[in-house]
Amino acid sequence: MNAMNDGTARPEKCSGCGIKLQSVDKELPGYIPEVAFEREPVICQRCFRIKNYNEASSVSVNQDEFLKLLSGVGEKNALVIHIVDLFDFEGSLISGLQRFVGNNQVILAVNKIDLLPKVTNWNRLRNWMQQRCKEEGLRTAEIVLVSAKRNQGFDRLLEAVTELRGQRDVYVVGATNVGKSTLINRLISDYSDLEEELTTSRYPGTTLDMVKIPLDDGHSIIDTPGIVYPWRYSELVERKDLGAVMPENPLKPAVYQLNEGQSLFFGGLGRFDFIQGERQSFTCFISGTLKIHRTKLERADSLYQDHRGELLSPPGTADIDKLPQWQRHEFRIARNSETDLFISGLGWIKVNGTAGAVVAVHVPRGVKVLTRPSLI
Repeated sequence: MNAMNDGTARPEKCSGCGIKLQSVDKELPGYIPEVAFEREPVICQRCFRIKNYNEASSVSVNQDEFLKLLSGVGEKNALVIHIVDLFDFEGSLISGLQRFVGNNQVILAVNKIDLLPKVTNWNRLRNWMQQRCKEEGLRTAEIVLVSAKRNQGFDRLLEAVTELRGQRDVYVVGATNVGKSTLINRLISDYSDLEEELTTSRYPGTTLDMVKIPLDDGHSIIDTPGIVYPWRYSELVERKDLGAVMPENPLKPAVYQLNEGQSLFFGGLGRFDFIQGERQSFTCFISGTLKIHRTKLERADSLYQDHRGELLSPPGTADIDKLPQWQRHEFRIARNSETDLFISGLGWIKVNGTAGAVVAVHVPRGVKVLTRPSLI
């Protein structure tokens, strides 16, 4: 333990959440700038932000650590809010969550609804999500559609929390980059009086960074770390390229009429091949900042070799080899099926034709790719 300027011993742990303090890496839990050791109380940057700016910044862990951490929740009487990203629904849904929450009720908060067209049939969308959750074995007490960016749907979410919570703690769970911080902040401002007590306290019995935010009735909101899912593009690309894969503005669906033997490149991040079938249209729901290039399937490999990192970017030439090698996934789309080809963190391609098709998707190895009933 180092000494402070006044000769007293320098604390090793945050007096807010109990995590070990460090001044090396801003991205890791327990970060505190050197100058902040002079402040009273000595708290990590995360607790400082919650306390002073009502701003929670999610700490992240991998799935195994997270599931270990969740294993105790089923034994408690609690309400669970699972926040997912509408743009990356299957990529951000926690598989196996039901096993861990036991009989506790789950509210599914679906963020980023501002990305969909205003004319969307929201009831149909809720039914679609209910069906996906059922397939994953997850029972939901309520599905609430929200937009953290536009501050939509939070009143309904808070109503649902009030109706279902009773005298229970609330656990908030979700992957990284799904908007968990905004939700936590909203819960803090509506349910907790931060002026009067220390914002966070160490949650007993865990070795990981669960942050406990006291509520006015003696119960707590428990903010769990964000899970890092390696199959999402948001975990693969360099930070400067995040804007290209994570859309900020409403999606502008791009419709392509393709003949068999044509391909679409999504920057240098992925490729879609229409291998076999009648001429038909495909709608791409991806970030508007990612350029789509059409070419002949027979030229696609050489185009990628010659232009990756330049015409086909992001990623740029400096980063292109940091991504895993591409892997090819082939799908046979049945006749008269309303099908999306979903690529985790990049978006989805809706197959509009009814005649069926054989298609393939090329993405970095490990990225989750699947077919699903059409979202829209």
